[in-house]
Formats: sequence, structure tokens, C-alpha cells
Amino acid sequence: MSESGRLIVCATPIGNLGDITPRVLDALRIADVIEAEDTRVTRHLLTHFDIHTLLEPYHAKNLQQRTPAVVDRVSSGQVVALVSDAGMPGISDPGAHLVDACLEAGLPVEVLPGASAIVTALVASGLPTYAFFFGGFLPRKQGPRRRRLAELAPLDATLVFYESPRRTATTLADMAEVFVGRRAVMARELTKIYEEVARGDVGELALSVAARELKGEVVLLVGPPTQQEAPALAPEALRGLVEDLIAEGMSRKDAVKHVAEKTGVPRNDVYRAALGEDVSAS
Repeated sequence: MSESGRLIVCATPIGNLGDITPRVLDALRIADVIEAEDTRVTRHLLTHFDIHTLLEPYHAKNLQQRTPAVVDRVSSGQVVALVSDAGMPGISDPGAHLVDACLEAGLPVEVLPGASAIVTALVASGLPTYAFFFGGFLPRKQGPRRRRLAELAPLDATLVFYESPRRTATTLADMAEVFVGRRAVMARELTKIYEEVARGDVGELALSVAARELKGEVVLLVGPPTQQEAPALAPEALRGLVEDLIAEGMSRKDAVKHVAEKTGVPRNDVYRAALGEDVSAS
């Protein structure tokens, strides 16, 4: 194994090409090959900076076949640069598989920092930053998505998610049901010409986005629960979670038990909410 072989994980701009770092540019130039999530996107970046390094595709659909070949390249002494479409490879990204494979093989992995949609959105949001939880992409189907949100509701941290512009409105609607009254933010097209950071009560934000046709990558953020929140979830949210599970074939008893375990809400309160009774009276 050559001492010079290594994988260089390169963070690329999330929109504005001026945010690339000199270290990343140097790495892309000296690499023997660049493994890119989408070669069309990366080729635009390379053309802009007059870089002519060999470019190969490495994405979710071919990583099982491509990973051994890339590991062999590094093992033989080559320098491989890894990039995603935007931001840091390995964060909700197939690049994590290649990093793990190289580390498992005992090969050097160097990470070059740079632009991050997560951190940029968090700081721009104005929400608390003492602690945050990054949840990646939420489930596409409503039932699993609402259950995931309910599980995260008690966390004393700002919640951060990536979302498709096509699903942003429906996801915000679910958030408005689960996180009643909390502050929320939609950050879109960060660092680009039409950058938007919309802030407000999660219900108001959901309504303002509902009728819009969004474009660009979206980051959704929800503030932590306030001390006044009791129970952590509104009765409507609890009832919706139970009904989702019943629709999937679970008995009401088991659905109530499951929701109580996942949310930390007392089982009696979940049962009463599922029946449409006033939980606050308990």
C-alpha cells in the first residue's frame, strides 16, 4: 500500500461558487480522480475553475458496485477526491458509504471543511443554537413522517431537516399539527440569488407556504418546546398518530400503547385524545 494514497472528502458550495475553499480547489486539481454524486453538477463546478481532473460517478444507485474499485484506487496509491452535489459529502449522502469502506480498509481519509446548509440555515434561523438535532430527510409517507416528528417533539433542541420543495408544504402541515405554537423556519436557496429565510409560528408558516410552488433545496427548522407546552403534543396530533397506525392494521389498544411509548405521553392521555376527549382536563 502506497503512503500517498488517500481519500479526500471535499465540501463544495451549496449555491454560490465563491464559497469554495482554496484547499478544496487544490485537492480537486491534484487528485487522480474525482468521485461525484452527479457528474453534470460537478462538471459545471470544474469548468468554472478550469479543473480537468478525471471525473467518475459515485451515487446511491452504483455505490455497491463502485466502492471496491474506488477503495482499490486508494490502496494502490492514488488520490481520490469525493464530492456531493453540494455541501459536505457523507451528510444524508451516499459518500458516507465510501468513507466507511476506506476506514474499514485502513486507508487515510482527509476531510476538507466548507459550506454547510445545516449550519447556515441554523444560524440564519434565529432559533436557539445551544443544541440542535439534524434529522436528515423525513419519511415520504405521512403516517411514518408524523410518528417521527412526534418522537422528536420532546427534545430540548432545535430540529433541522432537509426536505424536497415538492413535499415542503405537506411536511410543514404535519409539523403545525405536531409542534403547535412553536417557532419554525423555512430556509430555501441558501447563498443563491433568490435566497429565502421565512420565519414564524409553525402554523402560520405552513399556511403561507401551502399555496406556493417552491423551487430549490429546502431546510426546515423547528424550535425546541417551551416550558408552557403540556402535553408535548396537541390532542389532534396524538389522535392523528393513533389513526395512522390503525389504518395500517394495528388494533386501537396497540396503537395507543405504541404512541405513548414513542412520545412519552401517558397512555391514558393518548387514549382520551384518540377518542376526542379533552386531555387537559385530566
